[in-house]
This record gives sequence, structure tokens and C-alpha cells, in this order.
Amino acid sequence: MSGGGLLVAGTTSDAGKSVVTAGICRWLVRQGVKVAPFKAQNMSLNSFVTREGAEIGRAQAMQAQACRVEPTALMNPVLLKPGGEQSSQVVLLGKPVGELSARGYHGGRQQQLLGTVLDCLGELRGTYDAVICEGAGSPAEINLRRTDIVNMGIARNAGLPVLVVGDIDRGGVFASFFGTVALLSEEDQKLVAGFLVNKFRGDVSLLEPGLDMLHGLTGRSTYGVLPFRHGLGIDEEDGLRVSLRGTVRESNTAAPLGEDVLRVAVCAIPLMSNFTDVDALAAEPGVVVRFVDRPEELADADLVVIPGTRGTVKALQWLRERGLAAAIGRRVAEQRPVLGICGGFQILGEHIEDEVESRAGAVDGLGVLPVRVRFAREKTLTRPVGEALGEPVEGYEIHHGVADVGGGVPFLDGCRVGQTWGTHWHGSLESDGFRRAFLREVAAAAGRRFVPAPHTSFAALREEQLDRLGDLIEQHADTDALWRLIESGAPQGLPFIPPGAPA
Repeated sequence: MSGGGLLVAGTTSDAGKSVVTAGICRWLVRQGVKVAPFKAQNMSLNSFVTREGAEIGRAQAMQAQACRVEPTALMNPVLLKPGGEQSSQVVLLGKPVGELSARGYHGGRQQQLLGTVLDCLGELRGTYDAVICEGAGSPAEINLRRTDIVNMGIARNAGLPVLVVGDIDRGGVFASFFGTVALLSEEDQKLVAGFLVNKFRGDVSLLEPGLDMLHGLTGRSTYGVLPFRHGLGIDEEDGLRVSLRGTVRESNTAAPLGEDVLRVAVCAIPLMSNFTDVDALAAEPGVVVRFVDRPEELADADLVVIPGTRGTVKALQWLRERGLAAAIGRRVAEQRPVLGICGGFQILGEHIEDEVESRAGAVDGLGVLPVRVRFAREKTLTRPVGEALGEPVEGYEIHHGVADVGGGVPFLDGCRVGQTWGTHWHGSLESDGFRRAFLREVAAAAGRRFVPAPHTSFAALREEQLDRLGDLIEQHADTDALWRLIESGAPQGLPFIPPGAPA
């Protein structure tokens, strides 16, 4: 017998679908329910490698953590990794299968994947008591409905009830709820069970008359009003949406243990991927992380990070055009700390041969590290384990570039020269002992009287965050009604709201 299910849709992108899905998952697992997350199709530059070597969206990996299960490719069968405005790499069941334009994907390829997606969902529903699915964007994208496999397309095929999440902090949530339902076909509307208000500030009693009117207009209930809480976001899906000016990702605002803070500047390069690597730095008391795009913003930084990217050659050109490459070169000459991760590591090397990603051929890197990179058609997807600075380290690798390291001090399969460090390993800074040792090195080189906190556990902070999401659902949603949805499907007799989807 198949397990229960629910599709969490949203009135817009970034309405809170990922967070609500994770919260429902954590609430269910605390009730003893065996639960798994699922997102049929994800568009993201933030990805993760499962233990079997499959690449999936980081949001689904974090949702799996909320479920206290190991993430697998079944949980995110289709991953689209943008390579620019017009095309994306298509990752199917964890492995890249080619590049497609948006027109090519929505023109037929997407619909061909529906069977694979439904098979994955069916396998999960046959294994778990419940599967909480996350939609993408809005279910009322009327121009894309014919080929949809992630919102109402999968809800219809799998018979899933749909909960629509709206971000009231943006304004217009009632119009968004009503309009979302009213632009769906009659068959689709039968599955839309109701609404969930996200990020509410203030007195809920002032909102209740509007919720009653919404029920009168649509015949659908609101399943909860979640209050606004700072710092509840799990790993973002889309690196393209990160602010390129002054964004601060601080998950911990505690004062430093030592006399100084440590300032980290992350170069906001184009097609930035897995920028979540720096979250572990931001979790340290007294470490201030910001994203920058101007050379003068590197002046007061104690550490500069060049993160991963889906466009190494494009990012290298951008660094040069913005004057950031020259500023990084001056830092290196002055023995001031620089860390390159994955694409950032490749950029710091001497030479890049790319006939795969950019097809630019031979390109000179910044020449800081004795590394030559050749892009291979097969993608490296691994979960390495090792040691650095006398501490155990775990990470994951996602890259086409193959590095030939010709010198320097070995560092996580990359190298270190002076105070410049480079590695293909993502996630290494989540290893607590290594992170503290690395920050001590950075502080000493920067002349800062900064002391890493001795007991900061990044994994524990993640767990606390997921528990807070579970608390939000448990305390502010109608959990009995939610469970009925998951177990029994959408209520019968939900009214049709005109005009419905255009013919």
C-alpha cells in the first residue's frame, strides 16, 4: 500500500515552500512517522552529493536531514543547473545528461521525464508512511501547465492534495491565494485543499476576518498562520537570487571570544554555486560574512573566499573586469589569506583548458597556485574524507575540472602556497575541528586577536534550526487537519472558482 502524500506549492518563488516542507517533515518524524521529502524538478546552483554519488538539490538534502533519513537521488530526480540566461545542465537521477535551452526543455524534454519522476515518487511512497513533496515557483504558471511535472502535473498524476503557501510579508497574499486557485483548471482545483500563511507579523486576530472571507470566496480553509522568524531559512535553492551587494549570512550573532571579529569577504562571482559553504564560517561567534563585488570591499577583509561557480571562465573574466582579480593578486603578494573552493580553486590556478563548460579552450588563470585544470566531460561526484591541519575533514565534490597540482603544500586534494588555499572540496568547513584550526591560521596571518569558539557544532546548529521549523508547524498549523490531508487526500466537494485555466 502506498504511503500518504502532500504537495506544498507556493503563490510565488521564495514563498517559503522549502522551509514549510522541511518543517512538516520534522514535525512528522517527531510523531514517529517514517517520512521522506521529494521535489520532482529543482532549478538550483546549490547541490549536494549523496552517498551513492548522485547530485541533488541542497534543499532536498536538508529536508532529508529534517526527516532523519539519508538523502537519495529519488528525492530529487531532475535537477537543472543554470549555465546562463538561456540554458541549463540537466541532471537526471543524480547524473548529468546534457545541456538544454529553456525552450528545448519545456518544448518536450520535460514531459518525457514525467514517467521517471512518477516512478521515483511511487518508490518513495512504497517505502515511507508519508512523502512531503515540494513544488516549484507557482502552480498557476498557465504558459507552462501543459508540460508541468513538478506542480499540478505531478499532483494530478499521483493524486496528491495541494497546500498553497503564501508569504504575507510581501503583501497581497489574499489576492495571490485566490488568483492561484482561479487560474487552475477544474480538475486541478479539486486537489487544492487550502492555504498556509507564512511570515506573519502582528496580531493573528486582525488577520482572521480576511481568512474567513477567503474561505467564503474559495470554499477552502487556511491550515495555519506561521509567524515571521529570523534565521529560519534552510539552504537556498538558487544562487542566482543571492544579493550581490552587502548580503550578510549570519546564523549566529554571538560576540567573539577574543578581542577581534574576523571579517570574511565572499566574491559574488557569476553563476555562484554552493555558496552555502560559507554558512559554517558565519555560524562561528565573531565571524562576519558578507558578499562583495568591488575591489575596495576586500581591503578590510581578513579572509577572501572565491566560491564555486557553474561558469569558471566567465567568473574569471568577471573578476578581471571588476578589478577584483588585481585586488586578489595584491592580497596574495602581501600574504593575506585567500581561499578558493571548487571553481574558485580553478580560478586561482595557472591554466584552464575548457572545451566542456564554456568551450573557451585555453585560458590563463590568476596564476596564484601551481595548478593546471582540464575540463572533462564526465562530472566528478564524490564524498571524500581526509585530514588537514591535524583535523579530520569530510566534504563533497561536484566538478568537471580535473586539477593537476604541480607544487605547494597538499591541502584537501588541492594545495596551499603561503596564505592562499585551494580545494575542490565543498562542505569542508562544516567539520568543526578543521574549521577552528583554519580560522586560527587566518586570524594569525591577518593579525587579528580572534579566538574560535571551542564548542561550536555546525551539525547541532542545523538540528536546532530544523527543530525550530518543526516547532513552527506544530505550534501554528492545524496539524490534525494536515495529517488528514496527508493520509486521505483533498476534501471532496471543493468548489470551482472561475474563470479557471485558459483553454
